[in-house]
Amino acid sequence: MAEAIDSQRLLSFVERYERLEEEKKGPAEDQKELLAEAKATGFEPKYIRKLVAERKQDPEKRKIDNETYELYRRAVGLDD
Repeated sequence: MAEAIDSQRLLSFVERYERLEEEKKGPAEDQKELLAEAKATGFEPKYIRKLVAERKQDPEKRKIDNETYELYRRAVGLDD
């Protein structure tokens, strides 16, 4: 036998989630337009995204990640 559920409460959660999904579309479109504008002026969007991700990192973790990455680059002969 199926358990009774509070369908109104469930519907409320579903609708709220749907609204949040819709709200995410606006900023995502804005980011896409911003990167298109940056590209049109000669900047590479992939590097902008990489810079943003790097700026989010803790400075100490960023230093360790960069040192490790440079070690890996040298190990495969990419030490320009």
